[in-house]
Amino acid sequence: METRYLIVGAGITGLSFANFIDSDDYLVLERESEIGGWCKTIQKEGFVWDFSGHFFHFNHPEIEQYLRDRMPPDEVVTVEKNAKILYKDNLVDFPFQKNIHQLPQDEFVECLYDLYFRDEQADEYDSESFKGMLYEKFGEGISDKFLVPYNEKLYACDLEELDRDAMGRFFPYADVEEIIRNMRQQEDDESYNATFTYPKNGAIMYVNALASEVPDDQIALNEALVDVDLDNKVATTSQGREIDFQYMISSAPFDRLMEMVDLDYEPSTFSYNKVLVFNMGFDRKGHEGVHWIYFPERKYSFYRVGYYDNIMDTDRMSLYVEIGQQSDAEPDVDAKRQEVLRDLERAGIVDDHELVADHSVTLDPAYVHITQDSNEAFENLSSKLELRGVHSLGRYGGWTYCAIEDNIVEARGLARKFNDLDA
Repeated sequence: METRYLIVGAGITGLSFANFIDSDDYLVLERESEIGGWCKTIQKEGFVWDFSGHFFHFNHPEIEQYLRDRMPPDEVVTVEKNAKILYKDNLVDFPFQKNIHQLPQDEFVECLYDLYFRDEQADEYDSESFKGMLYEKFGEGISDKFLVPYNEKLYACDLEELDRDAMGRFFPYADVEEIIRNMRQQEDDESYNATFTYPKNGAIMYVNALASEVPDDQIALNEALVDVDLDNKVATTSQGREIDFQYMISSAPFDRLMEMVDLDYEPSTFSYNKVLVFNMGFDRKGHEGVHWIYFPERKYSFYRVGYYDNIMDTDRMSLYVEIGQQSDAEPDVDAKRQEVLRDLERAGIVDDHELVADHSVTLDPAYVHITQDSNEAFENLSSKLELRGVHSLGRYGGWTYCAIEDNIVEARGLARKFNDLDA
């Protein structure tokens, strides 16, 4: 078989490229039996869950409109975020660093003192690491109480291993003036997802909107990429097909793409974590109004719990629960489920609720570990791939931290470059 554009992955990135390329000469390979990647949706016993908490925030109105035009009317709801942190059995507003005045007086004074004298403390840490950045900007009190333990639970690694800009624009920065002003007058949430949208039938509706523009016979389900001959531009699939391509557009995890091509690389450079996600539906409501809660303390197995029912205004508690895991972890899912239920009760989220339905999935990979070495290696290796017509993009293909809209923007940008070449 021959194709001009071989698209690897039928998630947001791959389907976006297929939408915006001015050519019908493409094929989308998808290793799973369904499209969507990590944006799949599950419906069970009347509950609607995603593979994890996927909430959408658009900086490009034309992209949001493009998707909504391909969805049923009134499918999407808009929500103003209400996020909390459970700290020592009390709920504190997120972000922690702007709400330290809500802590007990002695801890508030400690955080404020360390914030003021942070320059004296930061010298003890590597300023180029993510951990060093936290101490440099916020001091030991804020860092030790929330920022360090929470992110260690999320990334499942020592934060000194991560680059200081590992989260880029998604980290909720705040300067001293903002923190102090917020003590007297609560400021509006200016984080990137202060307002978000969510489809009533789950994140898959955005995926389906993109897929509606792609003919079914140009998506090959249950067919994975297994080998790439860069010199001859031939891809071999799990179905035994050999496909000649002119360009390959891959959203597969970059380290796994590297296993299929004949280029030297150091696998340990591309580290990452897994996230074990439990979706849980209960017989009645719990907390109302809050959309998700962060858990920095080690006594809880999870780092975040989110409430679908408070987003969709439904009458039964519907949760997603996220647990960070090292990349080589092989947890006992049944045992973890029981641990999660115990921890939810200890945290006051459930009491005598009855679990009606549940679902679990392991996101592998979930969060890539962005380091100076991984950034340099990706730039070097991806440039070599591009010389052979292979473009690796998206959250995992680009080995980065980004929003779902960013994947659409990147795929659209690459498609437009090809469209201009062909014009």
